[in-house]
Amino acid sequence: MATRQQTAVRIVISAVIIVGAFSMLFFAMAQKDALFYKHVDEVMASPDQWYGKRLQLHGFVDGTVMQRPNTLDYQFSVKSGTAIVQASYTGIVPDTFKTGSEVVVTGQLEKDGFHATDIMAKCPSKYTPADPGAGSRAGGD
Repeated sequence: MATRQQTAVRIVISAVIIVGAFSMLFFAMAQKDALFYKHVDEVMASPDQWYGKRLQLHGFVDGTVMQRPNTLDYQFSVKSGTAIVQASYTGIVPDTFKTGSEVVVTGQLEKDGFHATDIMAKCPSKYTPADPGAGSRAGGD
Protein backbone atom coordinates (compact mmCIF):
# COMPACT_ATOMS: atom_id res chain seq x y z
CA MET A 1 0.00 0.00 0.00
CA ALA A 2 1.30 3.41 -0.96
CA THR A 3 2.03 5.95 1.69
CA ARG A 4 0.58 9.43 1.65
CA GLN A 5 3.95 10.83 0.61
CA GLN A 6 4.17 8.49 -2.39
CA THR A 7 0.61 9.39 -3.43
CA ALA A 8 1.39 13.12 -3.21
CA VAL A 9 4.52 12.69 -5.33
CA ARG A 10 2.55 10.78 -7.98
CA ILE A 11 -0.11 13.51 -8.08
CA VAL A 12 2.51 16.26 -8.45
CA ILE A 13 4.37 14.38 -11.19
CA SER A 14 1.09 13.72 -13.06
CA ALA A 15 0.09 17.38 -12.79
CA VAL A 16 3.48 18.55 -14.09
CA ILE A 17 3.27 16.16 -17.05
CA ILE A 18 -0.28 17.24 -17.93
CA VAL A 19 0.48 20.98 -17.63
CA GLY A 20 3.68 20.52 -19.65
CA ALA A 21 1.86 18.66 -22.42
CA PHE A 22 -0.89 21.30 -22.67
CA SER A 23 1.70 24.10 -22.67
CA MET A 24 3.66 22.49 -25.50
CA LEU A 25 0.45 21.99 -27.49
CA PHE A 26 -0.63 25.61 -26.95
CA PHE A 27 2.74 27.08 -27.99
CA ALA A 28 3.00 24.80 -31.03
CA MET A 29 -0.44 25.94 -32.24
CA ALA A 30 0.25 29.62 -31.52
CA GLN A 31 3.62 29.49 -33.28
CA LYS A 32 2.10 27.98 -36.43
CA ASP A 33 -0.47 30.74 -36.82
CA ALA A 34 1.73 33.64 -35.75
CA LEU A 35 2.29 36.25 -38.46
CA PHE A 36 4.31 39.42 -38.46
CA TYR A 37 2.19 42.58 -38.86
CA LYS A 38 4.28 45.25 -40.58
CA HIS A 39 3.82 48.48 -42.47
CA VAL A 40 5.12 48.68 -46.05
CA ASP A 41 7.83 51.21 -45.16
CA GLU A 42 9.13 48.94 -42.37
CA VAL A 43 9.40 45.93 -44.68
CA MET A 44 10.80 47.78 -47.68
CA ALA A 45 13.54 49.40 -45.56
CA SER A 46 15.27 45.98 -45.57
CA PRO A 47 13.25 43.61 -47.79
CA ASP A 48 15.92 40.87 -47.87
CA GLN A 49 15.08 39.81 -44.31
CA TRP A 50 11.39 39.37 -45.21
CA TYR A 51 11.64 37.37 -48.47
CA GLY A 52 9.73 34.09 -48.22
CA LYS A 53 8.25 34.78 -44.76
CA ARG A 54 4.49 34.93 -44.21
CA LEU A 55 3.38 38.30 -42.95
CA GLN A 56 0.57 40.79 -42.83
CA LEU A 57 1.39 44.00 -44.65
CA HIS A 58 -0.43 47.23 -43.88
CA GLY A 59 -0.71 50.23 -46.20
CA PHE A 60 -2.90 52.04 -48.69
CA VAL A 61 -3.75 50.99 -52.25
CA ASP A 62 -1.72 53.31 -54.47
CA GLY A 63 -2.39 53.95 -58.15
CA THR A 64 -4.64 51.89 -60.35
CA VAL A 65 -5.95 48.47 -59.39
CA MET A 66 -5.61 46.29 -62.46
CA GLN A 67 -7.64 43.15 -63.05
CA ARG A 68 -6.79 40.71 -65.80
CA PRO A 69 -9.89 40.39 -68.04
CA ASN A 70 -12.24 37.50 -67.22
CA THR A 71 -10.20 36.42 -64.19
CA LEU A 72 -9.90 37.14 -60.49
CA ASP A 73 -6.21 38.10 -60.88
CA TYR A 74 -5.37 41.56 -59.48
CA GLN A 75 -2.22 43.66 -59.63
CA PHE A 76 -1.88 46.74 -57.43
CA SER A 77 0.57 48.75 -55.33
CA VAL A 78 0.51 49.12 -51.56
CA LYS A 79 2.06 52.26 -50.08
CA SER A 80 3.02 53.37 -46.59
CA GLY A 81 5.02 56.54 -46.09
CA THR A 82 7.25 56.84 -49.15
CA ALA A 83 7.68 53.07 -49.65
CA ILE A 84 5.69 51.17 -52.26
CA VAL A 85 5.51 47.45 -53.01
CA GLN A 86 3.86 45.81 -56.02
CA ALA A 87 1.30 43.19 -54.99
CA SER A 88 -0.72 40.49 -56.67
CA TYR A 89 -3.80 38.61 -55.53
CA THR A 90 -6.10 36.01 -57.00
CA GLY A 91 -9.60 35.80 -55.57
CA ILE A 92 -12.62 37.84 -54.68
CA VAL A 93 -11.76 41.27 -53.30
CA PRO A 94 -13.82 43.18 -50.72
CA ASP A 95 -16.25 45.86 -51.95
CA THR A 96 -14.16 48.52 -50.22
CA PHE A 97 -10.97 47.50 -52.08
CA LYS A 98 -10.09 50.39 -54.41
CA THR A 99 -7.45 53.05 -54.97
CA GLY A 100 -6.77 54.90 -51.73
CA SER A 101 -8.34 52.32 -49.43
CA GLU A 102 -6.51 51.15 -46.33
CA VAL A 103 -5.60 47.47 -46.61
CA VAL A 104 -3.98 44.64 -44.75
CA VAL A 105 -2.72 41.96 -47.12
CA THR A 106 -1.56 38.56 -45.91
CA GLY A 107 1.00 36.59 -47.88
CA GLN A 108 4.70 36.50 -48.72
CA LEU A 109 7.17 39.05 -50.00
CA GLU A 110 9.18 37.73 -52.95
CA LYS A 111 11.71 39.46 -55.19
CA ASP A 112 8.99 40.21 -57.78
CA GLY A 113 6.59 41.72 -55.21
CA PHE A 114 4.10 40.75 -52.52
CA HIS A 115 2.01 37.65 -53.24
CA ALA A 116 -1.19 38.07 -51.25
CA THR A 117 -3.34 35.15 -50.15
CA ASP A 118 -5.87 37.33 -48.31
CA ILE A 119 -6.98 40.97 -48.43
CA MET A 120 -8.79 42.96 -45.79
CA ALA A 121 -9.85 46.44 -46.87
CA LYS A 122 -10.81 48.73 -44.06
CA CYS A 123 -13.98 50.74 -44.42
CA PRO A 124 -13.37 54.47 -44.60
CA SER A 125 -14.95 56.30 -41.70
CA LYS A 126 -18.14 58.06 -42.69
CA TYR A 127 -18.52 59.59 -39.25
CA THR A 128 -18.69 63.36 -39.14
CA PRO A 129 -19.36 64.89 -35.78
CA ALA A 130 -22.61 66.80 -35.44
CA ASP A 131 -22.49 70.55 -35.03
CA PRO A 132 -22.58 70.91 -31.22
CA GLY A 133 -24.70 74.10 -31.50
CA ALA A 134 -27.33 72.52 -33.75
CA GLY A 135 -28.86 70.26 -31.09
CA SER A 136 -30.59 67.03 -32.02
CA ARG A 137 -33.98 66.65 -33.64
CA ALA A 138 -35.87 63.43 -33.33
CA GLY A 139 -38.38 62.30 -35.92
CA GLY A 140 -37.31 64.48 -38.85
CA ASP A 141 -39.03 67.79 -39.73
